[in-house]
Amino acid sequence: MLVNDDIHALSTAVSGIVAVPDSPEFAEETFAFNVATVHRPDVVLGAADAQDVAAGVKWAAERRVPVSVQSTGHGAESAVDGGLLISTRRLQDVQIDPVERTARVGAGVKWRSVLEASVPHGLIGLHGSSTDVGVVGYTVGGGLPVLGRALGFAADHVRSMEVVTADGALRRIDADAEAELFALMCGGKGNFAIVTAVEFNLFPLGDFYGGGIIYPGADAAPVLTAFREWLPTLPDDASPSISLLRLPDMEFVPPPLRGQFVVHLRFAYLGNREAGDALLAPMRAVSTPLMDTAGPMSYLDVDQIHMDPADPLPFTDGGALLKDFGADAAAELLRLAGDGTDCPLLLIEIRPLGGALARGGILPDAVSGRDAAFLLFLVGLKVPEAAEAVTSSIRAILGAMAPYSTGYTLVNFHGEPGDEADRARAWSPAVYERMVAAKSTYDPGNLLRFGHAINGAPAAS
Repeated sequence: MLVNDDIHALSTAVSGIVAVPDSPEFAEETFAFNVATVHRPDVVLGAADAQDVAAGVKWAAERRVPVSVQSTGHGAESAVDGGLLISTRRLQDVQIDPVERTARVGAGVKWRSVLEASVPHGLIGLHGSSTDVGVVGYTVGGGLPVLGRALGFAADHVRSMEVVTADGALRRIDADAEAELFALMCGGKGNFAIVTAVEFNLFPLGDFYGGGIIYPGADAAPVLTAFREWLPTLPDDASPSISLLRLPDMEFVPPPLRGQFVVHLRFAYLGNREAGDALLAPMRAVSTPLMDTAGPMSYLDVDQIHMDPADPLPFTDGGALLKDFGADAAAELLRLAGDGTDCPLLLIEIRPLGGALARGGILPDAVSGRDAAFLLFLVGLKVPEAAEAVTSSIRAILGAMAPYSTGYTLVNFHGEPGDEADRARAWSPAVYERMVAAKSTYDPGNLLRFGHAINGAPAAS
């Protein structure tokens, strides 16, 4: 149990905010974008810089206090209970090198800040469906980009990291300096260290075509059939996905779509209008769209492709990697979540993988899913009146789709981690074995045990 002298020792060791549950700053410092997750650490450190993170971890290691970390809380799948929570949201350094085509960012930086700094140089980073997400948490989980089929996982293009290991040491790691730790941090979801900064490659931006087509939910069956037939015709430079959406009557939903069941085709393509229109033509001929926003766009408007909620919400999710999404799989999905069903989920997404995602980067990493053809991702609002139904629906759909699954997941789309066997499904057996070995080397006391952590040796009492 922590006493006043312990809290005082932490406060004098750092320059950032230290708050306990009855402090006025506590709620703000522990707040997660997923407001269904309410953290209850014994103490929270609002780190001002990397040295604060190192000092906080060293303080915790000396007292055998478990440590968790959060920047934005987009990936807050399970609540922190006890220990020290380190908030890295103040680490906001952004450095763009337009000659080397690299970015170096602090652990609190969101992708929106990277794009605002890089796009004027004609460069982009490999962000996901929302640029409101933090760079570091997304990247250490592999990072599935909007342009993933064209350019690969974000983790494939990390050049170096600045990390604090469980002994409180601040280290710079890359493919030469502590290569195994570096490889496992690229996709290993922070099991071995806390990232304070990351350096990664940027990519030249030419013509960009993106947006979406929204169809009536009543046409879900023919739209999914057309989608499956259309996919083999696409080049790797095209990155589509499709979702079944049951949109609530809430402010974040465009007024014409509130309260409706729709099918949303998303499309991102590194090409011009003529080529983009030609690629999309077969899908524009399906049904009568309710909305069509696809076309040339400023890359700074890229969030309009997926239209993810910008404001914090209470949600829960789950996912699976699929080896195929044929007619039988589509029919099974529509049986549980199609038009006329009472499926309570906000989003059911099928995202094609392949292309550069399957090929991998130059350097070894811990990213899974390269052998999968699709990602299935399910999201529901975790409000009291629907929470039980949402959880049951996620389980039912994942169970029904199991015959088409590889048996594995992507860690950022895994959902709330279960027991050790469930957590292990986020990585291949070979990578997981390496991670278990590395845990005993870099975190033998299992200090970093929250979130999607693998089990280490039990911490001594």
